[in-house]
Amino acid sequence: MLYAAAGVAALLAALLPRLLSRAPLSMPMVFVGLGTLAFALVEELPTPDPVQHETVALHLTEIVVIVSLMGAGLALDRPIGWRRWSSTWRLLAVTMPLSILAMSLLGGWLLGLGAAAALLLAAALAPTDPVLATEVQVAEPSDDESSEDETRFALTSEAGLNDGLAFPFTYAAITMAAVGAAPGGWVGKWLAVDVLWRIAAGVAMGIAVGWLLRVLFFSRPAERIRLAERAEGFVALTGILMAYGAAELVEGYGFIAVFVCAATVRAAERAHGRHRVLHAHVEQLERGLTVVVLLLVGGAISRGILADVGWAEVVFVLLFLLVVRPVTGAIGLLGGDTGRRERAVIAFFGIRGIGSLYYVAYGLSESGIPGADRLWAVTVLAVVGSVVLHGTTAAPVMTWLDRRRAATARAVHGTEDKAPVTAI
Repeated sequence: MLYAAAGVAALLAALLPRLLSRAPLSMPMVFVGLGTLAFALVEELPTPDPVQHETVALHLTEIVVIVSLMGAGLALDRPIGWRRWSSTWRLLAVTMPLSILAMSLLGGWLLGLGAAAALLLAAALAPTDPVLATEVQVAEPSDDESSEDETRFALTSEAGLNDGLAFPFTYAAITMAAVGAAPGGWVGKWLAVDVLWRIAAGVAMGIAVGWLLRVLFFSRPAERIRLAERAEGFVALTGILMAYGAAELVEGYGFIAVFVCAATVRAAERAHGRHRVLHAHVEQLERGLTVVVLLLVGGAISRGILADVGWAEVVFVLLFLLVVRPVTGAIGLLGGDTGRRERAVIAFFGIRGIGSLYYVAYGLSESGIPGADRLWAVTVLAVVGSVVLHGTTAAPVMTWLDRRRAATARAVHGTEDKAPVTAI
């Protein structure tokens, strides 16, 4: 039965993205629903309780996120630059800190959480997820550096980098749980180590591993002896595992390292067809792992992880999804070159997902923060709420936005081929 069920899940993972591409339904919604149904009907299945199976929850979500970050870095066509990535920097430097501040205050006021627990929950929910946001992200890499519209580019690049940037706030919550909320004794070390050193080390290790892969597989000598021929899957795995492991060994942020590694490899030769093959391998691996996690999330719901959720938790999640992220996203993008409609869509589609589950698992495993059951319940509720809300609206909204962009291009240039990415 398990083999047959796994086969059906693999088949659906292959077919659903295309079948649902323009429907108000997403692959995550389907698999969460299937997981809920399967664990409700088959009592013999073990309960996927993340509190009881903390280590499994931590490392399973960890591997899904790093695989997804590799895919996001490989997919982006636009070279890194201060002006070219201005929407990304705004979302990271303004939207994310404001979101964490707002949710920390809401967690304390509405949920009655302590300072450390409120900050951990806020840090876990702050990052836009690179795993479940495929409906609003860029697709496979192309040869055209200007092919990406601003909405998909901003959400993809934000998801690639903000998972790593949530870590300093997670460490702050862990430190507060250990020494107290008074900032006098720990803020200096936190800024020096958890912010400056760990970010810099993650970037450095990502560049180093990416450069090594470029030399080994994309240089002219490597091309002459066909070193990477039919080995693209191993090249992708090497980048994922080596970048993450090297960064963690020097106490850097592995999430940042994996994305930077992918971006460094992608910059080797943007017209190289092998980038598409690399991305395809990573995308398929990511999709398979994501299915497993979504089925387990559905199983946890079926077995009662949301049983004690009350009105306060529901209001908290609704305020976060419908107010905090859209407002802070709009604030972060104010004054930029992005068009009014695209700003609204970018601000709204801050999809939450498997990255949030990882941060809660990590923070709880490294600290004595009380109330693990409640923190997990709120996080799962937020993830499922995002899956439903954004899953039902992503396809219609992106289709509408693409039509508006095409109409703008026709009005300005008389053709759709020259549509400016920030025109609407």
